Amino acid sequence: MFHTIVIVGNVGRDPEMRYTPTGQAVTSFSVATNRQYTGSDGQPVKETIWFRVSTWGKLAETCNQYLKKGRTVLIEGRLMPDPSTGGPRIWKRQDGSAAASFEVTASTVRFLGRGEGEPGVPAADVEETMVGDEEIPF
Repeated sequence: MFHTIVIVGNVGRDPEMRYTPTGQAVTSFSVATNRQYTGSDGQPVKETIWFRVSTWGKLAETCNQYLKKGRTVLIEGRLMPDPSTGGPRIWKRQDGSAAASFEVTASTVRFLGRGEGEPGVPAADVEETMVGDEEIPF
């Protein structure tokens, strides 16, 4: 069986890179996707969905080096379900309202646009693709 998800959105915060105990690089960042439509009452509705993205190995190092908040990216990867529910991670915000987090492990990250104050890196020059699941230590 196989599934994949494709997301195009904007990086919500600068990436954070860390290393596993075995020395494997892991970079995490958030991506927001936006949709705008007209509701049944005729009023415009804006919808934003946030995804938490993880990258591994060389792809993680490249994302940490070039991604910045605001940059437009295309992510290809797989959804990672919450082990206890099998769905998105459910949590409560500080104000008590319910929220969900969609977790994605990226296999490809394409840098589509430049972030604010990022003059030097053309979009097509920094694409990296992770090769296979053998790089993921779980």
